[in-house]
Amino acid sequence: MSLIVMKFGGSSVSNIDKIKIVTAKIINKKKTDKNKVVVVVSAPGDMTDELIDLANQITDKPDDREMDMLLATGEQRSVALLSMSLKANDYDAISLTGPQAGIHADMTHTKARITVIKPLKIFKELNKNKIVIVAGFQGINPNKDVTTLGRGGSDLTAVAIAAAIKADICEIYTDVDGVYTTDPRVCSRARKINCISYDEMLEMSGSGAQVMQARSIEVAKKYNVIIEVKSSFNNNPGTIINDGKKEKKMENVVITAVTFDKNQSKLSILEVNDKPGIAAKVFGILAKSQVNVDMIIQSSARERYNDISFTVSRNDLKKTVSVLSGISRELNSKGIIFDDKIAKLSIVGVGMKSHPGVAAKMFNALAKEKINIEMISTSEIKISCVIKEESVNKAVNALHRAFGLNK
Repeated sequence: MSLIVMKFGGSSVSNIDKIKIVTAKIINKKKTDKNKVVVVVSAPGDMTDELIDLANQITDKPDDREMDMLLATGEQRSVALLSMSLKANDYDAISLTGPQAGIHADMTHTKARITVIKPLKIFKELNKNKIVIVAGFQGINPNKDVTTLGRGGSDLTAVAIAAAIKADICEIYTDVDGVYTTDPRVCSRARKINCISYDEMLEMSGSGAQVMQARSIEVAKKYNVIIEVKSSFNNNPGTIINDGKKEKKMENVVITAVTFDKNQSKLSILEVNDKPGIAAKVFGILAKSQVNVDMIIQSSARERYNDISFTVSRNDLKKTVSVLSGISRELNSKGIIFDDKIAKLSIVGVGMKSHPGVAAKMFNALAKEKINIEMISTSEIKISCVIKEESVNKAVNALHRAFGLNK
């Protein structure tokens, strides 16, 4: 008998027919060696986006607390319907909200972080041989208010619960067969990866791959939660995400995947004084405004002035422009500029640590396609570039070929 966490995304529960498919998968998992099963479910289909749109029709600055109250309703619909479906098939189940499941979060609304999980009710219901269905994406803060965990938060819920109850595996069901070398919708020769390390998956998630939320991989790595990403609609083996120690890659496997993120904007604050403390002030104020900054470049000083450029999520652009305008006046800069038609393009792979010339090969492949690079950042296992959004498809295919991922 195993203790298993199963997570189903919005596309897996978008209508009643799909809920019936998910029900059959859960029943099959429950039957196998009489497993104990906890299921985490997202809001159906595009419901979260639809709820955000409704709020924006009322005001362009909806209150964060009330947004959490609104957005949490999507997952509650999913868990209730799925629990009903299991009961209709003579399997005892119970649906729980995030707070009922013991998920405690900090005071940040719409992007809360889990502080602790107290799974007493989960264990109580499992001991009654019930299938426990938990609403993903939500928790409760110290004020006893419902709060949400940010985009992709159901992944985080599933992995965190798996860590808290010491599950044998956390299975993430989605509309694809696993993690691919790049987005199959952009590159027809993308291949499924059988096994990938936490570090590589973390870099992929942070670089735009939408299979797993980055924060969920951080938790998985910290607590050594084994994850399998697999399809909701077939029984094919998926992609295992683990510490990578058992995965022996050949020496010539340098790059694991090519990723991209179109949800990016680039901003620059022009001609600020070149003196200590300016960057600390700029990014300190942005941090207080809950703006996550990604790539940062500061130009070489000229006549005691320089420019500071950085990227943020396109969702944060309006807020960032507002904050940066105030900073710009305070610092007597020449103003700010921004571009929301850019994308971040990345290559990821643990093999690049021991292979020189990876960056040169990447830049050469883009140059051959006449694709201009606006910003560059690197880590031990990732190289990222900012390019024009319109060039993404061509760039992804060029890099996929250049690093032999088509084979």
